[in-house]
Amino acid sequence: MTYLWLKSLHIIFVVTWFAGLFYIIRLFIYQTEAQDKPALERDILTAQFKLMSKRLWYGITWPSAVLTAVLGTSVLWQVPVYLSQPWMHLKLAFVGGLFAYHFLSHRVFKQLQNDVYTYSSTKLRIWNEVATLILFAIVFLVVFKNATDWLKALGGLIAFAIVLMLAIKQYKKIRSKK
Repeated sequence: MTYLWLKSLHIIFVVTWFAGLFYIIRLFIYQTEAQDKPALERDILTAQFKLMSKRLWYGITWPSAVLTAVLGTSVLWQVPVYLSQPWMHLKLAFVGGLFAYHFLSHRVFKQLQNDVYTYSSTKLRIWNEVATLILFAIVFLVVFKNATDWLKALGGLIAFAIVLMLAIKQYKKIRSKK
């Protein structure tokens, strides 16, 4: 019964962590785009986006990341046989990639809090899709475990990445026409 509670809580905090990661990058995009507005509007928007980002990042995203890691480790402690399964090794590699993404996003957060604008809104839109790719990879790994051909799965992930990049490019064209 403990395992089911831990697994349920782990899933809940994975969801809130991803929600935070998805939304924080959107706030970064909005804050970056606000820099092109007239001074008064820019100052008001920038202050608001900084406040929203700070609350989201420290109030939801970071705690969710930590709780996801603690609860995930607890699940593995309850069922250590998972650590001998290849799908779990790959999942943990993607989770490691997700933490790298989180830490790199933290660096962008700190830059924007200090009014350092290194990335364009287009680059941030592309960055936002990295989390989407990791989410897809982890979910499919957990659901299919060893029942899938990993080469086909990798091909599907690459195809999905290409579709996302084409969609971003198309969105940029549409926005530039307005």
